[in-house]
Amino acid sequence: MVIGGQTFNSDLILFPDSTVSSWWRKTGHRLCLSDLEMIFKKTPEVIIIGTGFFGLMKVEDEVKKYTEQKGIKLIIEKTKEASQLFNELSTQKRVVGAFHLTC
Repeated sequence: MVIGGQTFNSDLILFPDSTVSSWWRKTGHRLCLSDLEMIFKKTPEVIIIGTGFFGLMKVEDEVKKYTEQKGIKLIIEKTKEASQLFNELSTQKRVVGAFHLTC
């Protein structure tokens, strides 16, 4: 993934004003609530999850329930589609993206 001319090859979180590279989850191909703590602190309107090239990373139900309870729109797509949506929505809302860049 290329952001601001810099190429990233490991998983990352993209905030409106910064990038957290080398993001890793508690369990490699599962996304749980604790994996997103730093995102929730930023109070986004939208969280976009990129599940990898083939979509192999799974988002646990607790993440879906929590974001729904907090009124945060959660979008889960393969990373290519997720990055396109991030680019489109980030000019309109407070969006944070969490992208699995492999698999």
